[in-house]
Amino acid sequence: MPEPPSKRRSPDPSDSNVTSSVGPEISTKIPENGSNRDIGELDRLFEGAGLVRNRRGKLAGVARQARVKPVIPEELSPPPPTPRIAPNGVEWLPVPGWERIPWLWHGFSTRRGGISRAYCPKDAPGDLNLGFTPDDDRANVLRNRELLAEAVTGDAATPLVMLRQIHSNVLVLGGTASTCAAHGRSPAKGDGMMTDQPGLLLGIQTADCIPVLVADRRRRAVAAFHAGWRGTAKRIVENGIGRMRMEFGSRPEDLVAAIGPGILACCYAVGEEVVAEFESQFSYGSELFREVYDADSVRTKYPMLFLTQRAPGHSPMGPSVHVDLVEANRRQLLAAGLRPDAIEVVGACTHCHPELFFSHRRSHGRCGRMLSVIGKSS
Repeated sequence: MPEPPSKRRSPDPSDSNVTSSVGPEISTKIPENGSNRDIGELDRLFEGAGLVRNRRGKLAGVARQARVKPVIPEELSPPPPTPRIAPNGVEWLPVPGWERIPWLWHGFSTRRGGISRAYCPKDAPGDLNLGFTPDDDRANVLRNRELLAEAVTGDAATPLVMLRQIHSNVLVLGGTASTCAAHGRSPAKGDGMMTDQPGLLLGIQTADCIPVLVADRRRRAVAAFHAGWRGTAKRIVENGIGRMRMEFGSRPEDLVAAIGPGILACCYAVGEEVVAEFESQFSYGSELFREVYDADSVRTKYPMLFLTQRAPGHSPMGPSVHVDLVEANRRQLLAAGLRPDAIEVVGACTHCHPELFFSHRRSHGRCGRMLSVIGKSS
């Protein structure tokens, strides 16, 4: 049974700056000795007032306890799928089972099968860069977008509708008559869009962030979401399903969703501010994190070589905290009412597989962009 949705009120889809009410204050002093008994007494004080002590609250000098059994990156990195190769050479990832929906266009691009030379070795085939990056020629990107549209729809002239992505939870109605423009000229800002208009593709750019595609099999409406950690924490996918219900009359039982390639928990180390944000927003927030140890074979075999003379607890050795954005967005889809078997996870870690995907983190910001597209033919 999926986790129940958070009791915190979901923000309005049109307002990314919603504030929440604050409960009554309790004047109490945290004991200086930091014993488990004192912490338990503090918890009981909060519970007596109907509150829960801040999950990230801890006494000075007390290390955060491991949330789960520590792992190494390889345990969290699934093998990549085999891309489909279109007649024009583009390699892309379809969603298993979605080919049974005859009117639905969809796909996740890889970096293979394009004409861009900005990010590939001199002796390698061209890349399928689909973003207007500083290092690539605009004409090459436009041609790559035509190649992807041709691979997915069979027609290179299929309009591609996109947004100016800003890591938000802003949702936009897409279409030829909307504020979104085709072929990348996108005056509208946002990170999610939806439409029930036929004959066009909605496109979301990524190079580590998580793309999510949703289709309403009954109403024939589609949506695409760009879910980085900020958008995920702001519930962009959960809010997006609610917006589809308002705009198109979509019912959760009629929806199918696919989560595409992105940086996975094996490689996505984050800071305490990300942990704090998720734990404050979601009842299951702590379950989205893993403590991952360095898989360096030399460090593992000869740990004494890497010891320092620093005081215990101040050495740089130890695990880093990694977030699982795929699971975070899967939980939001479940909270919005989708069935578990209606959600597909497609792809693998973009950071682990640079031969197949672009990765902003792995390349230190110098890379191309992939596109996740969805639309309806008629």
